[in-house]
Amino acid sequence: MSEAPSGQPVRSERARRRAEKYGRKRMAAMRGETVPLTVAGWIRFILRAIGILALLIVFVPLHYLYRIFAYGSPFPMLFLRYTALVVGAKVPGIGWLCSLNRTVFVKRENRMGVAEQINALKEALQDNWSVTVFPEGTVTDGQSLLPFKSSMLSVLEPPPPGVLVQPVVMEYGAAAEEISWIGDESGLHNAMRVMARRGTFRLKIHFLDPFSPETHRGRKAIAAQARTQIVERLEEVLGKPLRDYQHTVDAIRYRPPPAADNS
Repeated sequence: MSEAPSGQPVRSERARRRAEKYGRKRMAAMRGETVPLTVAGWIRFILRAIGILALLIVFVPLHYLYRIFAYGSPFPMLFLRYTALVVGAKVPGIGWLCSLNRTVFVKRENRMGVAEQINALKEALQDNWSVTVFPEGTVTDGQSLLPFKSSMLSVLEPPPPGVLVQPVVMEYGAAAEEISWIGDESGLHNAMRVMARRGTFRLKIHFLDPFSPETHRGRKAIAAQARTQIVERLEEVLGKPLRDYQHTVDAIRYRPPPAADNS
C-alpha cells in the first residue's frame, strides 16, 4: 500500500515527458518537417495499413455488387466505421450519422468551384440524402474554431421543405492537438503519425439541437446560429473559452498550380 503514493509521481513524470515529446513532434510536423517513426511506430503503421487495405478488398466489390440491384449502398459507411477502429478511434454510438453517406466539403481556397459544390449539395438534397458540411473548410487544433463559410448554405435560400440543420461536434479529447492535420504537414505524413501512435483515442460525437432554417434569414444567419451552438458545446467540453487559432502558418494545404509560361 505504501508504494502507490510514491509511484504516482513517477507515472505523472513519464506522462509529462511523453506529452512533451508528442508536442515537439507535432510542432515539427506542422512546420512541414518529416518526423521519423520509431520501430514500434512503423509496425503499428504497417499493420493498420494492411487492415485498411483488407477492408477495401472486402467492401469495394460488395458496394458495386449492391449498386447493381439498389441505390444507397451501406458499405461505404461500414468501411468508414471499421477503418476508424483500425486507426484507433473509439467512436461511441455513431447511430444514424453513419447513414450520412454523402459529404460536401467547403473548399475555401477554390472560389471558382463553389457553384459545382452547391450543385452537388442540391442534388444530394433532391435525392433525399442527409449531407454533412464542414464549414471551416480545414482542420483546427481542437481548441479553436475558425469562421464559418456560408457559401454552401445558399442552397437553403429558400430552404427545401422539411429540411433541418443539425450542428454536430466531434470531440477528440486530449488527442486533438496531437493528431490534428494543420500547417504544412502533408496528408500522408499526418496519416502515418496517426496510424503509428500508441494506443487508442476516444472520439465523442455530440448531436446538438436541430433547427429549422426557415426561422433564420439567409445563409449567414443560419451559419451564425450553427456556430453559436457549436461554440457553446466546445466550451462546455473544454471547460474554458475557445482560444484564437494560434498557428501562424496557413491552415489550408491547397497550393494553386504555377502559372503557365507563355513566353
